[in-house]
Amino acid sequence: MDYTIREMKKSEYPLLNDFLFESIFISEGIEAPPKSIINIPEFQVYVSDFGSSKHDKALIAEIDGRVIGAVWVRIMNDYGHVNDETPSFAISLYKEYRGLGIGIAMMREMLSILKASEYKQVSLSVQKANYAVKMYQKVGFEIYSEKEEEYIMINNLQL
Repeated sequence: MDYTIREMKKSEYPLLNDFLFESIFISEGIEAPPKSIINIPEFQVYVSDFGSSKHDKALIAEIDGRVIGAVWVRIMNDYGHVNDETPSFAISLYKEYRGLGIGIAMMREMLSILKASEYKQVSLSVQKANYAVKMYQKVGFEIYSEKEEEYIMINNLQL
């Protein structure tokens, strides 16, 4: 499958709302929440006014001109927040494009950008039951702390 990973254009930032919704982990047998859930403050922190900070960075994956995934970072007080110097990492692909290696490639590209920008680390939060835990570990994220249902993971960019 031929895909391209490139920097997200400012005109494409509204797509982050779709990918934010797609990034919500829904356990087997649980009904998906309404799309309006992304409007709560705990979720809006990921996308509101995206591009207004020098720490906001986003890449997309596309196939035949269609955007199929996004990875983005920003320094924010989100579920994966560890400190005010560490960007938080978010990634999502439409379901039909998962498991094909595109997400790993997107993550590696964003990690390279963060490393080149001299960030020391990047963090994320993930449900313990989410299959993506293994994917994050594959690209160098390690468990930093854990709560009842989720891990906070960090990728040390200085290694």
